[in-house]
Formats: sequence, structure tokens, C-alpha cells
Amino acid sequence: MTSMWGPSEQNWSFQTVPQTGMGGRKIDIAQGRGLGGGTAINAMMYVRGNPNDFDTWEAMGAKGWSYSEVLPYFKRSESYDNGDDAYRGRQGGLKVIDMEYQSEAAAAFIEAARGLGISTVDRDFNGDQQEDNSFLYQSTRLDKNRRCSTATAFLDPIKTDHRLKIVTNAQVTRVLIEDGRAVGVEYVSGAQTLTMRVKREVILTAGAFLSPHILMLSGIGPAEHLKSHGIAVVSDVSGVGKNLQDHLLLSVTYRASHDMAPPQLLSEAGLFTYTGTYDRKTTSPDLQFFFGPIQFADPQYLDGGPGFTLVPIIAQPRSRGTVTLASANPLQKPIIDPQYLTDSRDVGVFVKGVALARQLAAHSAFDSLRQQELAPGVGIDSDTAVEAYVRASASTVWHPVGTCRMGADNDPAAVVDPQLRVRGVKGLRVADASIMPVITSGNTNAATIMIGDKAADLILNRP
Repeated sequence: MTSMWGPSEQNWSFQTVPQTGMGGRKIDIAQGRGLGGGTAINAMMYVRGNPNDFDTWEAMGAKGWSYSEVLPYFKRSESYDNGDDAYRGRQGGLKVIDMEYQSEAAAAFIEAARGLGISTVDRDFNGDQQEDNSFLYQSTRLDKNRRCSTATAFLDPIKTDHRLKIVTNAQVTRVLIEDGRAVGVEYVSGAQTLTMRVKREVILTAGAFLSPHILMLSGIGPAEHLKSHGIAVVSDVSGVGKNLQDHLLLSVTYRASHDMAPPQLLSEAGLFTYTGTYDRKTTSPDLQFFFGPIQFADPQYLDGGPGFTLVPIIAQPRSRGTVTLASANPLQKPIIDPQYLTDSRDVGVFVKGVALARQLAAHSAFDSLRQQELAPGVGIDSDTAVEAYVRASASTVWHPVGTCRMGADNDPAAVVDPQLRVRGVKGLRVADASIMPVITSGNTNAATIMIGDKAADLILNRP
């Protein structure tokens, strides 16, 4: 699927190497470049993840990161007017709002889901139960017309504080390490190479591609890989750049019988459910849906008319990839190889997701809207044919995580410990989506904000 985000000043414009599981395609991955990071360009959807996600993190060695322990940080960071006080916050900087109204198309989606035995929209999917629940998405916006990025929410209120210095149009090239301790960073600004030294700690928050990239440029990573690029090894941490995970999406698109109001978000409605691929007692939902009143598919499938699209998403991908150095040049982008769809279970989830999308679209709730299926299209019915469509058309939801994985102190492959401290180096932490041991079931923005909020308490040694 073609990316909606091309190269720009606000986008790092990363691209993968050819993906063997996707017919050799290179996949564009948008990542925010500017204050607010990804929240400056994302789809503004607020999805926390499933409680089981965080309990799984703790079971993998991330002590202190269970759902009950991270829930207070989700609540503290947000301001949301609805939902149960046990789960939702009212006073945080991040403004979360509901859809202004239930559109004609979203109402049909909700009714169709109910007809298949999935519960109604009344339940808060960021509350006590995420799965088996159709809903309207919640959005990180000040109001219906204004985005609420993390810069808007958390930086703007304190940007005039004399203790804060913001440097823009600059790129960090490495962490300065002396006698095993991080003492500052090197960065480039224009034609200058500059340094900034610290008194206490360096906190790296460059995301799942650039955080491991900077660590490796600083001599922290797999020793043989660093040596192959002439980089002196400071700490041999094999897990740096490993464990890359990302959500993939796929379009099931229909021509609509008439024009509809433009979508309030790229995706208005959705649901989380299980395909039966994994044991639901121990796993978060493996299938997520986006839904919106637009034709959203590869260009060859579109006819220029009105439409609606059901978008199955692999919520718990099993494929794992890598981020590695292209060279020792810090301004050369890293090599990104997510190894999409190399685990056959991911393909199986997609095949079942397409089947469910078609069941939903065939429900009587869509009778007044539905015309012909545009993508994958009539005749693409067998599992083999659907798999071919999956490999030819699936693309990223731009949710890379996991490349500086958090784990127990005695886990040699973990990059950071549960306090987010980098293995083998004092005074250095990572606090972004790269530390997730396993990707969350759903959009990763909210969980990444939670990580930053919890990191603040860890840095201050505050309960």
C-alpha cells in the first residue's frame, strides 16, 4: 500500500530494505521529525493497548511495568471527560476527545459487529475491557480541528522555564562516554558539530530506529557489528537493534452507493478480537480493525467514487526484524529490516481478518451503502489468493517498537533494565517505544507517552 506520508521536513522518511515476505517490496515508514515526534504527524488515535500487554512485559522481566502499575501513568498524562474514574484521567496535559458524532458509515459498522456477536459501542475500549467490543475511536485533539501533540500537551506549558533549553534543527550523532559513564551528547547543527555535557544523566528518546542507531554509533551494541564499521566497543550489548516489531494493515474496500460526510478521523470506528490463532487466555487480541467512509487501498483498486474501507491489522505480530548500521557516518540512515510476514502466523491472521471484514461488510447494516468490493475484489476467495493479496498489498501502520528491549537485570539480550538504564553504561537511559519487550495490541502512541511519564519518576527516584 502506498504511504500517505512522503518526504518532508516533518518526516524522517525511512524505508525498509526489500521485504522477502512482501514480494521484495520496500516499505516507507513515516516517523515524526520535530517537536512532538510522531504525535506531530500521526493519525491522532488514542489507544492504550490491552492490560495483558503490560502483564506480559512484567512476566518477561520488566518488574514494575504490570498493568496495575502503569495504569496510574496513563491516567496522569491524559485529560478525558468520559469513562470510569478508575481507568481514566481528568487533569493531564494530553487532551483526549470522543468523535463529534456517529457517522452513517460508522453506525453501520457498529451494527454489523453487533450482529456478529460483538458488543456495543457503549463500553470504553481504553477502560476495563479492550477486546470483543466495537467502538468509535478516541482522538488526541484539543477540539475537532486542532491536534494535541506531546509538544502541545507537555512542552508548551513549560517552554519559557529557565531550566529548559530547546535546540531545534539539530541531530544527535552520538552519546559521549567517559570511563563508562555518559557525560553528554554530540550533535550537528547546520555545518557545525557541537557537544552538550550533562551533570547527571543522558535520556535517549529518539524512537525505535534512531535510539539503537545512536547507541551503536556510541559504541553500545553487538560487538562484531560495531567492529565491522570501525567503531570502538564501549559495551557489548547484543540486543541493540534486535526485536523490531511493527503493526501491519490491509485494506478491504467497497464502492458506496452514495457520497458520505468526510471522516472525522482517518479511522472512525474499530474493534479488537481474536482469530483463534493463539490462546486468548494468555495473549492480547491479535486482530484490530480500522474503519472509515473512504476508499483506502492501493491505487489500482480505486475507482474515484464514494466508498468505505475495513482495515484488518495484525495486533500481535510474530515476525521480528532488525535495525543495523549502514556505516559509521551518523548522518546516514540505518538499515531497517522488519522482516514483515516472515512468520506464517502473521499471514494467517490477515487471511482470517479479511474473512471477518467481508462478513461485516455483508451484514444487512451495510445494505443501503454497499455496492461492489473493490479490494481484494470479487474472485479473490481462496486462502491462497488472499495470501497473495496480503503479500502484495499489506503495509505498515508506522508503529515500530522493541529495538532497545527492556528486560531483567540478568537478561543478557535486554538493552535496558526495568529502570530504563542502558546495560554496561552509567548515566544513560532510553525512554521511548524502543524499550517495549512486546508491541501493544493497538496504536502505540498512548503507551509511549506512558513510558515517558513513568521514566520521569524513575529518573527522580519517585514512587
